[in-house]
Amino acid sequence: MAEELTYLAAFIVGLLGSTHCIGMCGGIVGALTMGLPERIRRSPLRLFPYLLTYNSGRLFSYTLAGLIVGLFSDLAGNVFQIGSFPLGGIVGGLFMIALGIYIGGWMQTLAYLERLGGYFWKLVEPLGRRFMPVRSPVQALGLGFFWGWLPCGLVYSTLALAATSGDATTSALLMLSFGVGTLPVLLLVGGFAERMQYFTQNKWTRYVAGILLIAFGVMILARALSGGHMA
Repeated sequence: MAEELTYLAAFIVGLLGSTHCIGMCGGIVGALTMGLPERIRRSPLRLFPYLLTYNSGRLFSYTLAGLIVGLFSDLAGNVFQIGSFPLGGIVGGLFMIALGIYIGGWMQTLAYLERLGGYFWKLVEPLGRRFMPVRSPVQALGLGFFWGWLPCGLVYSTLALAATSGDATTSALLMLSFGVGTLPVLLLVGGFAERMQYFTQNKWTRYVAGILLIAFGVMILARALSGGHMA
C-alpha cells in the first residue's frame, strides 16, 4: 500500500509540476509540430500519434534515469538511512519543498541544479538534433528520448526522491509514474498551445501547484521523522 501511495505521489508531482513544463518544453513541442507536414499538423487524429510517440520517448528517458540513480543508490548500500535517522525521507521532503517554491515562482531554488544539468545537456542536445525535422513516429520517439534529458529542476527533484527508495526497480517506476503525470499537459500543448500556456502561466495556477507541492514535501518530512517510509 505504501508503495502504491509513493507511485501515486510521483504521478501527482508530475501533474502539478507540469505547469512548469510549458515554459521549459513548449518551444520543443512547437518545433516538433511545426516540422511536420501541414496535413498532419491540421489533423488532431494524425498529429496525436506523433505527440504520443514523442512523449513515450521522454518517459523512457525518465524511467532510465530512475533506474540509473536507483542502481547507484542500491550499490551505495543503505546510504539514505543513518542508524535510525531517516536521511532519505528528509532529503526527499526538502527537495519537494524547494520544488514547490520554484514552481510557485517565489524563489529560484533549483536554478543551480538546472545550470549543472546544462553541461550534460550540451553533450546530449546535438544527438537529439539528428532526429530533426521529424518526418516519422520513429524520429519522434528518438527526439523525445533526448528531450527527456533537458535540464529541469522538476525532473531532478523527483529523481532525488526516487533515489531515496534504495531500489532500482522502484526508482525506475517512480520516475515512470512521474512522467505519466506530466502527460496530460504536454499532450494537450501540442494541439492547444496558446490556451494551455495562458492557463499554466497564470500566477494563481503556479501558486496553487507550488503550495500543494510544499504541502507534499512537509508530509514526506513528517512521515520520515515519525518513522514512516515512502517506499
